[in-house]
Amino acid sequence: MNDKTKREIEKKINSLPKGIITLKSINGRDYEYWQYREGGKQITKRVKGEELEILKNQIEERKRLEAQLSSGSDADTDRRDNHIEDEFLCHVRLGDELRAFSEMVKDYKRRDCFEELESYLYGEVSDRVLILYGLRRTGKTTLIKQALVRMDSKTLSKAAFVQAGAFNTIADLDKDLRKLEKVGIKYVFVDEVTLLGDFIENSAILADIFASSGMKLVLSGTDSLGFLFTQDEQLYDRAVFVHTTFIPYREFDRVLGISGVDKYIQFGGTMSMGGVDYNKMQMPFANGRTTNEYVDTAIAKNIQHSLANYQYAGHFRGLTELHEKNELTNVINRIVEDINHRFVLEVIHSKFESHDLGISRNNLRKDKTKPTDILDYVDEDEIIDRIMSLLDIKDASSDMIEIRESHLEEIKSYLYLMDLIENINVRSSQSLSILRERIVFTQPGLRYSQAEVLISALLQDDVFRDTDIKERNRIVNRVLSEIRGRMLEDIVLLETKKRYPDKEVFVLQFPIGEFDMVVFDPKEITCRLYEVKHSDKAVPEQRRHLMDKDKCEYAQKQYGDIVEKCVLYYGDDCECDGVKYRNVEGYLRF
Repeated sequence: MNDKTKREIEKKINSLPKGIITLKSINGRDYEYWQYREGGKQITKRVKGEELEILKNQIEERKRLEAQLSSGSDADTDRRDNHIEDEFLCHVRLGDELRAFSEMVKDYKRRDCFEELESYLYGEVSDRVLILYGLRRTGKTTLIKQALVRMDSKTLSKAAFVQAGAFNTIADLDKDLRKLEKVGIKYVFVDEVTLLGDFIENSAILADIFASSGMKLVLSGTDSLGFLFTQDEQLYDRAVFVHTTFIPYREFDRVLGISGVDKYIQFGGTMSMGGVDYNKMQMPFANGRTTNEYVDTAIAKNIQHSLANYQYAGHFRGLTELHEKNELTNVINRIVEDINHRFVLEVIHSKFESHDLGISRNNLRKDKTKPTDILDYVDEDEIIDRIMSLLDIKDASSDMIEIRESHLEEIKSYLYLMDLIENINVRSSQSLSILRERIVFTQPGLRYSQAEVLISALLQDDVFRDTDIKERNRIVNRVLSEIRGRMLEDIVLLETKKRYPDKEVFVLQFPIGEFDMVVFDPKEITCRLYEVKHSDKAVPEQRRHLMDKDKCEYAQKQYGDIVEKCVLYYGDDCECDGVKYRNVEGYLRF
């Protein structure tokens, strides 16, 4: 081994993390930790998710290089362009390694946004990078692998996959890209690029130097806010943005090969559910624990990471003080949980019929076969305490710092930017000035898994537990059915709003009753009225509001000619009393 090669290897070793990954068993569960020594002291840090995978790769690479340096062998360095791969500062895959890396996804079906990715790779755009971003487990790396596996041998020989790490900088990536450019690499995919601590402030060089020279540069990462900040500043008018967080029902059905809106309600929101046409990873919304982990790693730490790496901290206004006192992640988790489960907590507190448990109480009382008032006798205070414990929601008095309304609104604005929530207008016939918002989560599985926590709490109530098991199961199924019905309305509202950005989509409430959805076309001055029902039976009660003369006259006066009255449900398409019935799954597939 010559001195130059030795120095290059030593330089690469010094840029990689040292230490080992260890397992610790706590209460029967295994957790992975990174252990290393610094200043004579042993440091131990908990790592998980993408950070763990990247760290493992970097530690393995360090060990390989250390072994090579120790042996003095050049056997592994006889590669392209005078050992260029050993000179990389980030983890880089080339050639045959790319084929093996992407082979497992060759039979996966592709998301709708894949066309945007390939259009960029093989289109005429020559001065922009492509930003592929979204929350964890929404298919970003799979999209990249699908692009690689579809390349012929000649194209693949001009491609590279670069994995950035927290120990790298934008300067490291710059050097690696220059080396790749010298050996004729044209298509470069950089995964987890926002882990580079100085990415947000220095990303413009990627477009100005490399993309403008003809390199097709795809930047991927989970830090949605980081990318949005670069769009506003460094990469303004220099990037094509492809967002993966929102996965509509049609993609869940087509890509995963799993049909049924109820399955989408239960697990929708990520591309991790094992299906016939996709991967078989653990479902992040399988239970309350995995959901809380997802909220923490994919959402709270997303905002936290952006704040820590954004030089203009003033952009975060009131959140800076929370960050400085190590309270930001706790507050974000609380707000996500509070928004996501407000319908659960309000339902416990209130008997108002628009809330899930309130509806369940009344429906169970009026049940035609086996009426029961069991839900009137459960210990509500105890259930609230149990729910808060299960959801790990901090009591306000336990906060280290005062949580102001400005904090809540700012975090909500970032959740909206991250495509995690959408606001649906709720209008009132009593006054046009009365306008409320209904917050809908774009990942239904996240919401439903926490609704199941309500059932866990109910099952622990003394009165409920003493009820006959068959009766308990019947009540549990009825409550969950009501929750799914409420969520079905949210899904229809959300997907309709995204499908028709030029129209107004809202809920219209009356003193008694409501239209579950109104779609108003301000250009044509027409409207469509919908009821959404979690049922496969067509019965008169479902369409009573659509046939109410006063309600329809009000809608027509305010929003123009009514061109459709429709009930969306689980049954077959048909028509009753002039009201259309449409299968809701067919409607969502459009």
